[in-house]
Amino acid sequence: MSLKLPQIPNSGLFKQGYQSLSNADGAIIRNIEAVREISSILLTSMGPSGRNKIIVNKLGKIFITNDAATMLNELEIVHPVVKILIMASQQQEFEMGDNTNLVIILAGEFLNIAEKLLNLGLNVTEIIQGYTLANKFVAETLDKLVVDQVESVLEPEQLTKVIKPVIAAKQYGFEDLISKLVVKAVQSIINPKNPQSFNIDNVRVVKIMGSSLSQSQVVKGMVFPREPEGTIKNIKDKSKVVVFTCPIDISTTETKGTVLLHNAQEMLDFSKGEEQQLDDMCKEISDSGVKVVIAGSNVGELALHYFNKYNILVLRVPSKFDLRRICQVCGATPLPRLGAPMPDEMGDIDIIETKEIGGDRVTIFRQEESVSRTATIVIRGATQNNLDDIERAIDDGVNAIKGLLKDNRLLPGAGAVEIELIKLITNYGEKTPGLLQLAIKNFAKAFEVIPRVLSETSGLDSSDLLSKLNAAHAHEDNVKVGIDIDTGDLIDVSTVGIFDLLSAKKSAINLAVDATNTILSIDQIIMAKRAGGPQMPKQQRPGNWDQAD
Repeated sequence: MSLKLPQIPNSGLFKQGYQSLSNADGAIIRNIEAVREISSILLTSMGPSGRNKIIVNKLGKIFITNDAATMLNELEIVHPVVKILIMASQQQEFEMGDNTNLVIILAGEFLNIAEKLLNLGLNVTEIIQGYTLANKFVAETLDKLVVDQVESVLEPEQLTKVIKPVIAAKQYGFEDLISKLVVKAVQSIINPKNPQSFNIDNVRVVKIMGSSLSQSQVVKGMVFPREPEGTIKNIKDKSKVVVFTCPIDISTTETKGTVLLHNAQEMLDFSKGEEQQLDDMCKEISDSGVKVVIAGSNVGELALHYFNKYNILVLRVPSKFDLRRICQVCGATPLPRLGAPMPDEMGDIDIIETKEIGGDRVTIFRQEESVSRTATIVIRGATQNNLDDIERAIDDGVNAIKGLLKDNRLLPGAGAVEIELIKLITNYGEKTPGLLQLAIKNFAKAFEVIPRVLSETSGLDSSDLLSKLNAAHAHEDNVKVGIDIDTGDLIDVSTVGIFDLLSAKKSAINLAVDATNTILSIDQIIMAKRAGGPQMPKQQRPGNWDQAD
């Protein structure tokens, strides 16, 4: 009688190299552990006192940031379940521009609680049903916890209510200065008749090294961190602008040719025709009233010579995005052909000036009379990493207005709304019959992570603060009580002006619950072998075999 060797599960079903993890192998628990890992990385970076992380990507670029969206973009994560969660946080970034960290942290807490419930003997289906019921209750409850709203986006004080807390979470200590810059930029581009048409892409950021943040400014129009190509650098009067996306130079043939020259005169006249053609083209552009040429591609030396001859300012803009924006600001049409533009293809600009900011020459396109649809925030700082982090904070502040235009209602911040939710969800769970009660009451505990992290990163005693918060929120009228991270006391958040946007908070909780339920419902992972052959060995360095490394 021959001895049968144990077979690998599904060995005859899949191609060689497949990996299969079933529920019996603990697939759900492994998934939860993977999510816990990414959640713990982002956990300490939450809130105004959140810690920074240094991330070095595969190209060797260094990122020093506490912005969750940047970290997730730069970390090359391969775990398929964690990728589901990252998709949810990217959706939050795309829709609201803020609270991406909250999605990951809440989902991590929900899954930690689910693991404990599974160990207690609850079924996955019961946990998912309980979470879905609790999420539905949270969506209804958040509407009742609204404490303030933005009356008009056209008033700077009202806008600051929303922008300041968002920026404080990224750049604590500089929130007043940065929020003033953002409000000024937004005010200059928002349309009073139709605020809903606001586009976040119309607020640009230009980073110039040197000086300090207090020297930052807002320019109505566009700022390019390069100077014009020719000798004409400034234009003070209202001028016509033309935008070319093609190279401005003598066209070259695709095939090579041989030219036989008989005498010196033929050699002198050889390129005269081309020069004359280019001169005529530049004269045509000048005669049409154009004073400014924007080139999306390279500008030839000869073409530049003729543009200088006709007093035309030439600016090269290599970025396609900036080219599109400049067409918006000036009202010009990008032309793929050389030659004089039609009157409706030209744009207008009020002032073009070349300035020196901190040793860098910049070109400013300023719109004074006409309403410009673009504003540029010029930020100054000591290091490139610092400038990048301020840019991310500005980006979040501008994105907050996108969420504000969807829903202008505000919730109390500083952990106040989370503590209130714990109390209300627990009460709701106690009224729910059956085993779902356990899932709902434990769902409430997940929200404790927000005030706990806020107090821990601020160097406060989280256990003491949480017990004080719970005691304060036991009274009906203390909905606005939150944490003061400076003193460690409890404060009325409405007096300080710490608010959370209702639409952003609701979206983050929804996405976190959806991602959690999706992850919990996975009971098997089947992975194919990665494509591509074996890794090639590293090439030997040239030199002697015993040469020192």
